[in-house]
Amino acid sequence: MRALALLLLAFPAIAASEAAETQAALDRISAQSMRGHLSFLASDLLEGRASPSRGLDIAAEYIAAQFRGIGLEEAGDDGYFQTAKMATQEQSKQGWRVTMQFHGKELALNDEDVAGNAGKAVKLSFIPVFKVMKDGDITPDLENAAVVMDTTSKSLLRKVRAAKPAAIVTILSRKRRFPARLTEAGSERSALVQVYVRNDEWSEMYAALPAGRTEAKLSLGAPGPVETPALLRNVVGVLRGSDPVLRDTYIFLTAHYDHIGVKPDGDGDRIYNGANDDGSGTVSVMEIAAALASMEHRPKRSIVFMTVFGEEKGLIGSQYYGKHPIFPFAKTVANLNLEQLGRTDDLAGAQVGVVSVTGFNYSDLGKTLFDAGEKTGIRIREDEKRSDDFFDRSDNLSFAEQGIPAHTIGVAFEFPDYHEVGDEWRKIDYTNMAKVDRMIATALLMIANSAVAPKWNAELEKTAPYRKAIHP
Repeated sequence: MRALALLLLAFPAIAASEAAETQAALDRISAQSMRGHLSFLASDLLEGRASPSRGLDIAAEYIAAQFRGIGLEEAGDDGYFQTAKMATQEQSKQGWRVTMQFHGKELALNDEDVAGNAGKAVKLSFIPVFKVMKDGDITPDLENAAVVMDTTSKSLLRKVRAAKPAAIVTILSRKRRFPARLTEAGSERSALVQVYVRNDEWSEMYAALPAGRTEAKLSLGAPGPVETPALLRNVVGVLRGSDPVLRDTYIFLTAHYDHIGVKPDGDGDRIYNGANDDGSGTVSVMEIAAALASMEHRPKRSIVFMTVFGEEKGLIGSQYYGKHPIFPFAKTVANLNLEQLGRTDDLAGAQVGVVSVTGFNYSDLGKTLFDAGEKTGIRIREDEKRSDDFFDRSDNLSFAEQGIPAHTIGVAFEFPDYHEVGDEWRKIDYTNMAKVDRMIATALLMIANSAVAPKWNAELEKTAPYRKAIHP
């Protein structure tokens, strides 16, 4: 009775019978059901669900089968599939040469100490070098320069790329492997060369460089990649809304269903199963869809359930949707993206009954999630150190860039076995995940049944790029 009373507080405009129906739907969210789904999606059979791979294709078919059984409306160009014609670019490991000159000293490296990616064969000679520190300024004029850095921060790398340098050279303490790059077929190939260097002398020269523009010069020769066509798929289904007007507006619940595949060599277990990252988000999308589709009285707005490929390749699947939307962005009001919901053993401490939201204060969706958490017994928190930093590291960014209030919901930002072979389905806290999913489903219904669409926080400077995007 207490749960029903709280639900009536959450949805004051609905009758007691509808509140009871909503509570029954939330109660359908089952830890055991998600255990069954995830034990398959994160099994060795699917070999880590790399984009592209046969395992990823099997996962897509499985998700589509669940959407079909739930009764979601097909939304793709091929049933539940939004098909994307892509190409993999396998970079040659031979033919690399990178040379840096500074204060009369020259250091040249070749294939043994270098790994990299280039959209096409490139030869650069004696271009200026700009050293970027993790918290330093980035000049907007880097078009004919090489950026050198010693961090793999995705957010910093994105800022550097936006400045359009000729090359990015990252100094690492250990060797880094470049997986095949994934790009849209027919798209223009970038001349940007991204290189990882592992060499003690280079590390010493890098340390001697001042921050910002330096007197160093860099020369670089990079071979072109070998391209192979690939067909990948986002999986999309719709729970159509009931209001004559609001049914043509959309809320997205998303997760990425890919992971990073199989280790190329080594003994023992070599499969990156990706149970928490992001099998947990994928099965949560399916479970919440099944729960809300069981309701006779549908929410007012339409809810789109989408799992995307290629997040691990750089948000490729959600970025593809951003370029090829199925539903008008002008009619899309919000995106809740799910990442790493299953593990509670965050490196910062146990996270039972606790959820983190990236960019918590960026929009009023943080308040909606907080209210939903109060109704369902889940504490919604802003991680002061990681909330903002992680905002642009998952698929919510692809919606935010279109001006749509969008956040990622997670339980553990960082956990043991992240991107390791030990991220397996048996380590998931399914009971906690089911409770979290009931909170997310409640938040979805609150958004879907409100006549007022979510809004960005106009007082926060960090939201300016998203408020200036094309979405009204």
